[in-house]
Amino acid sequence: MRRNNYPYQPLTQTSTDNSRVAVSQDALEEENERSAEELKQKIGALKSLTIDIGHEVRYQDKLLRGIDDDMDRTHGFLSNTMGRVVRLGKNTSSRHMCYMLLFIVFVFLLLYVVIKLK
Repeated sequence: MRRNNYPYQPLTQTSTDNSRVAVSQDALEEENERSAEELKQKIGALKSLTIDIGHEVRYQDKLLRGIDDDMDRTHGFLSNTMGRVVRLGKNTSSRHMCYMLLFIVFVFLLLYVVIKLK
């Protein structure tokens, strides 16, 4: 695949002058060396970019594992709390339900007051 802006001109082989062919080969060698140097620079840039991507992937993996651990702990805490609420609901004493209702009303009133004061 050839780039459109690449200044490549094919050499004509009709000339029998050896000095002209030698100069042409030297020019081709210099051009090849320049191209090889450009390619080496691009490969170096790609290498550093892939190393940076690898570091970023490891960092993101570490963060995701931390989030996963936090979610597992939260799930355990929430299931314990829900189990307690279910046991409290199964209790036939209406006194606990009355206390819970009063607590909820108190929390909503407290939140209402806090929001109005701001």
